[in-house]
Amino acid sequence: MNEYGVEMIQVSSSNVESIGYDEQQQVLYVRFLNGSLYIYKGVNMYEFEGLRDAPSIGSYLHRNIKNVYPYERIE
Repeated sequence: MNEYGVEMIQVSSSNVESIGYDEQQQVLYVRFLNGSLYIYKGVNMYEFEGLRDAPSIGSYLHRNIKNVYPYERIE
């Protein structure tokens, strides 16, 4: 669990350390290797599962999440 009450899953990626998902709020959490934490709002469970299971987390994030969902850097 992170400090926001969301379980983070470690991922193998060149720029992403871990991801988490708050199903009730539909918020995706992405912790980058540089330590920054971003939230993406309005992300459905299907999209989170697609990211989690993607062969390349970074590519999926860039193609399907970034510039699609509103986001905010929270750390």
